[in-house]
Amino acid sequence: MIYDGMRDFLKHWNPRVETASTLQQSGALPYSIVEGRMAFLLITSRRSGKWIFPKGAIEPDMTPWESAAQEARDEAGVLGEISPDPIGSYRTGAGGDNVGLVDVDLYPLRVTQQLEDYKEKNQRMRHWATLSEARRLLADPTLGRLALTLHNRLISG
Repeated sequence: MIYDGMRDFLKHWNPRVETASTLQQSGALPYSIVEGRMAFLLITSRRSGKWIFPKGAIEPDMTPWESAAQEARDEAGVLGEISPDPIGSYRTGAGGDNVGLVDVDLYPLRVTQQLEDYKEKNQRMRHWATLSEARRLLADPTLGRLALTLHNRLISG
């Protein structure tokens, strides 16, 4: 009896929750390929110091991927070619105390230039990492899986 209700619930359940546009963000997955090997650029979050990829609110006058490229420039000091197709998405805490949730679409960014001076230079660290190191360092395992997906698409595929 109670199981029928649960079965019905699960049949119609979708893990991707409809979120208000204010709870939708975009991020960049900065990478470079040198001599057939892929490296990912990680940055630290300002609040916790955990390793993440650049992300932020989607600017009203920009597409989600343009906004992601802007976040990469501001937070990681890199420029490059951004894909208009996300590699995937993940959910993370939002707000000062992470009470809300936000869905983040992650767009691959092939880095072509690394700046010495950028907006958040003194607020974050940045670090180039191989796939295995990135998967070990990234705070959210979903970010590591998205890096693996991109790696497999561009290197192994």
